[in-house]
Amino acid sequence: MAATPPLLVFLLLALVLLSPRPHVAASDVSPSGGATANPFTARAALIRYWKRMVPTNRPQADFLLAKLSPLSALDSATFSSLVAADPYALSRRLPALCAAARLLCSPATANTYSAAARKDDSSAFASYQNSNFSDYGTGAAGGRSSFKNYSDDLNVPVDTFRRYSRDSAGHNDSFASYSPEGNVVTANFTSYGSSATGGAGDFASYDHESNVPDLKFTNYDADATGRRRSFSSYSDDTNAGDQSFAGYGKDGNGVPTSFTSYADNSNVIGSSFAGYGEGANGANDSFASYGFNGNVPENNFRSYGDGGNSGSERFTSYRDQSNVGDDSFTSYAKGGNAAAADFVNYGNSFNEGSDSFKGYGEGSSKHSVTFKSYAADNTSFKAYAKSGVDFKSYRNSSVIPSSASSDAAAAGSLLSLRKAGGRPANRWLVEPGKFFRERDLRRGSVMPMPDIRDKMPPRSFLPRSIAGRIPFSATEVRQIFGIPADTALGKAVADTVAECERAPNRDETKRCATSAEDVIDFAVSVLGSDVVVRSTANTTGSKGNILIGKVGGVNGGKVTKSVSCHQSLFPYLVYYCHSVPKVRVYEAEILDVESKEKINHGIAICHLDTSDWSASHGAFVALGSEPGKIEVCHWIFEGDMTWTVAD
Repeated sequence: MAATPPLLVFLLLALVLLSPRPHVAASDVSPSGGATANPFTARAALIRYWKRMVPTNRPQADFLLAKLSPLSALDSATFSSLVAADPYALSRRLPALCAAARLLCSPATANTYSAAARKDDSSAFASYQNSNFSDYGTGAAGGRSSFKNYSDDLNVPVDTFRRYSRDSAGHNDSFASYSPEGNVVTANFTSYGSSATGGAGDFASYDHESNVPDLKFTNYDADATGRRRSFSSYSDDTNAGDQSFAGYGKDGNGVPTSFTSYADNSNVIGSSFAGYGEGANGANDSFASYGFNGNVPENNFRSYGDGGNSGSERFTSYRDQSNVGDDSFTSYAKGGNAAAADFVNYGNSFNEGSDSFKGYGEGSSKHSVTFKSYAADNTSFKAYAKSGVDFKSYRNSSVIPSSASSDAAAAGSLLSLRKAGGRPANRWLVEPGKFFRERDLRRGSVMPMPDIRDKMPPRSFLPRSIAGRIPFSATEVRQIFGIPADTALGKAVADTVAECERAPNRDETKRCATSAEDVIDFAVSVLGSDVVVRSTANTTGSKGNILIGKVGGVNGGKVTKSVSCHQSLFPYLVYYCHSVPKVRVYEAEILDVESKEKINHGIAICHLDTSDWSASHGAFVALGSEPGKIEVCHWIFEGDMTWTVAD
């Protein structure tokens, strides 16, 4: 029978204490005395494992060794013993584990501000983070609360504004540069400004350039009277975020809301408006340049303005010049009274999107809905109002079936469908240099280099003895690491597990590696034991022009297959590794354009078979072709790696 955990810890500790004390850092070898490093570190263990799995004496990659656990031998043995007995025992030692193992953990709320803490009606919060504002500003009369540079450049900030400014009169709130450049941001505005009278809420540069934000506005300004809200440059240049507006402005009276430059230039942004303005009186909402130039934006308006009275909504340049994108309007303005909705220049996506209008304006009285220069494809208008809806210059690239003409005629003179030829210009920009052709990778070429910096929060691998015993389940990982499910990090954990459990694509072999040993195992299983792993040396040259120096093809530039590994968002380091058939891999000197000095050593991979890629893939947007007709090359970004058979 195996030794009990306390005895195991004692034996390992004894080995560490009795082993010769090294004269150098644990990761090095003394050039003078030749003394080896501490054999119980993660680095030493992986080097031994590498030599066993890759017996051809290929060099270990420094960038892979740098991702190993910084846990001491004693801590590693202690936590390994804990998780072997009970994985949930880690949760009781979580603060110590997160700090010692360099993990990504949800921070404890650092500061709490309540109504009792408010000394006056005007407050300025500068450079605050991870705070809980519960009942703050409740019952305030006048005054102003200002949040500047709030949660700036943080990893996993969690901010809660619960019942903030509730029942206040004429209280103004300003959020300027809120969570700029944050990573995995969670913000929760629950019952914010509820039943408030007058005043204004202003969000400027909110979540600018953030990565995977999750923002929730629940019952925001519900039952409010005459309170103005403004969202300017909200979530612009954001990556893969979700915003939820549930019960926003519900039963409000005369509440104007303005969304300006909302989610501009964002990547895979998802917005949900559920019960927004429901039952409101005289609401006035404006969406200007909403989702402009975005990549695959998804917007869901459910029961928006449902049962409202004299509401007015205006969508100007909505989702204009976006790539693909999906919008759903379900029971929009249904049962409203004298509502007005105006869609101007809506849906000018250059790649085919999907719009769904169900129950739109159905059962409304004296309403007016206008679509001007509506240019979406694959549009579904189901059970929309048969009068009071006006389509001007409605553009659909497909041929209108004969039944559509008769349906339009039956709807009455106020409904007119006119097909305009052509599609909007392709002006959605893929970052310059993100994709290129094989012919561009030659000595003397000057080309743009994209931002190849690692945008993921810093984390390390857990030792295999720990990671291998943590159940790879979203529910259990969130429970062990204390991550609420309804946060940005909680959702990211679920997404990672779902992607790892997804069935592989045709001709794909994949595995999610939770340890460095797992990565090596997968690469060897696909390519054999004589392998080399490569990554671009550094990020110098990013977001600028570079000069290509000497170029060399791996394996003589022959067509080969590789294993590519990409980071996934998880509390500890997890790599999504998959086999990539029919590629050529290149090593290239990257030079400064002016001085001609070498500044980087780049690794590029060229995919020769793109026939299974989506027609809307950014590579074809940038290079102007179609699946299967061209090869597509890209650099290996910081944090990622590619494995090949050794030369």
